[in-house]
Amino acid sequence: MALISKETIDKIMDTARIEEVIGEFVNLKKSGQNFKGFSPFTDERNPSFFVSPAKNIFKCFSSNKGGSVVTFLMEHEHYTYPEALRYLAKKYGIEIEEHEQTPEEIEKMNEREALFHVNTFAQKFFSEQLLETDEGKSVGLSYFKDLEYNKEIIDKFGLGYSPNKWDALTAHCLANGYKLEYLVKTGLSIEKEDKTYDRFRARVIFPIHNLSGRVVGFGGRILTKEENKPKYVNSPESEIYNKSNVLYGLNLAKSEIIRQDKCYLVEGYTDVISMHKAGFENVVASSGTALTPDQIRLIKRFTKNITILYDGDEAGIKASFRGIDLILEQGMNVKIIMFPPDEDPDSYVRNHRTAETKDFLAQEKDFIRFKTGILLEETAGDPVKRAGLIREIVETIAIIPDTIYRSVYIKECSTLLDTPEQILVNELNKIIRKKNWKTKQDKDEYIPDIPTDTIPQSRDVDYASSEFQEREVIRLLLVHGEEEILLDKKIEEEGKIRIEKIPISVTKYLVPSVKADDLKFNNPAYQMIFDEYHRALLEGRNLDEKDFIDHEMEQIRLSVANLLSSRYELSENWKKRKIFVSTEESMLKVLVESSLLSFKIKKLESQITVLQQQIQEQGAEDDLDILLNEMKGLKNISRKFNADLSRIITH
Repeated sequence: MALISKETIDKIMDTARIEEVIGEFVNLKKSGQNFKGFSPFTDERNPSFFVSPAKNIFKCFSSNKGGSVVTFLMEHEHYTYPEALRYLAKKYGIEIEEHEQTPEEIEKMNEREALFHVNTFAQKFFSEQLLETDEGKSVGLSYFKDLEYNKEIIDKFGLGYSPNKWDALTAHCLANGYKLEYLVKTGLSIEKEDKTYDRFRARVIFPIHNLSGRVVGFGGRILTKEENKPKYVNSPESEIYNKSNVLYGLNLAKSEIIRQDKCYLVEGYTDVISMHKAGFENVVASSGTALTPDQIRLIKRFTKNITILYDGDEAGIKASFRGIDLILEQGMNVKIIMFPPDEDPDSYVRNHRTAETKDFLAQEKDFIRFKTGILLEETAGDPVKRAGLIREIVETIAIIPDTIYRSVYIKECSTLLDTPEQILVNELNKIIRKKNWKTKQDKDEYIPDIPTDTIPQSRDVDYASSEFQEREVIRLLLVHGEEEILLDKKIEEEGKIRIEKIPISVTKYLVPSVKADDLKFNNPAYQMIFDEYHRALLEGRNLDEKDFIDHEMEQIRLSVANLLSSRYELSENWKKRKIFVSTEESMLKVLVESSLLSFKIKKLESQITVLQQQIQEQGAEDDLDILLNEMKGLKNISRKFNADLSRIITH
């Protein structure tokens, strides 16, 4: 694998827009100069994920992850550092010269990457079989043409065909240096009784991609009616393919989902593809499996609005009610569209014009009203069943976390069910109390009414730690290192002393001052960053935050992201109202001098504490006198530093 030159890396980092790249994975909203969204790393109800285009970093306060756009791809997509760079280079059309990997190089790859590579190789094989072989054209391509798929849509989804031979793919992969164990682990090949054969033989192929577009698995559809052979066969779960974490088509739909603030959920591969072809690109499929909480959270990253498209099978819809309850539990808005009998999204969009489909989709119904309507039809004339219906509807409303939405639904259902609103409210409160009590019993702890994140938590604070002071010195170097402050220099001329303002950069002031007193940073990451600044100063080089945001060491990247990130920023409305607040830039000299002195004072206090312990343990009087004199000297210096600090702050 070819190394990427520093010039190319710099070009990639200068070109890549962090908000644009991360915006493909997270639904970001403008928040002042920054962007804000829900964390893609944790399940949260309040957004704590921030992206700063100005600083070119992201920070996730709920998971404590942070760094550059490359760091995000490494954390979120589990890319290696070179892979993240190649992803960005491809996105922005930056050329990187690479040589083809030899079988020896393939063998050295780690297992996870080997699985990705063998899937990519298989997808290319299936595509070639579909478009370039007689069997593929007559069987596979004919099927796709019957569905009215053109070359553009076939290429877009990477569709393919697996020939009707026992080991066509297996033999091809082995001949090109891929290990059999990886073919078996991805499920492309099956080993049974000392025989190896292709899983997907004689089927059209639908590659399954993860969020960043990498092939994680395949779905294969048989085109002949044979007994004991399932219509669809899918890849088994592997290290790179977890069915509950993948939605078919999401890699292609995410941008349009964000743009329209809505996601259509369908059941199968052809539903997604046909809707894409008709111009409805904000659509994904659960691929025939029950919707999982992880899949719901995937959609929630991009929108809170989901519309589920069902065929005319009412029994199937009722069976899916539990899955829809999971969606409501996540605080999402769920709507339903039911297609006419014997129709599904695939057939409907192929049999109707785009405008007709658009009008039909506009008839979506709110899920709770939809569910109430279906159940009302079942309970007509049966009071007992009707009572059960009311309880079931209220149980669904109780799942919704937002109290305002709950009250709106209660009011509407009161009308739909012809039931007094207070009765529904009483039943709702009973269900919620029961749920809270069960939670209390399960956890064996009291669940307060006030959210726990609003209650101050007591913490063990190490008041002797210099972490805060160290952090501030390093932050000033990163943020203001090349900015200049004016120092007072006393100049004696003809018996008179005058003060001259001498400009000096923050780096040239802080670094020598710290080195002169031989101050050390207890935080290893801070010490490494400081040492980098010291070396650069000796070599006449300039450094800034960009040199560390993409550092090869994860500890450095995360520390810098933490230092540069803040949940809050000053609103522009303050200026409009002529309320002016002091900024760091306007009081930089005071900030730099006070931070340096605070750091020195904290280090002195640590030395004094150590001396006090030694004095308590000291038995010999001669040594005790030496220690006491040293203590006296340190305390005198500390008093002077504190007096200087007070003078600077009140100046």
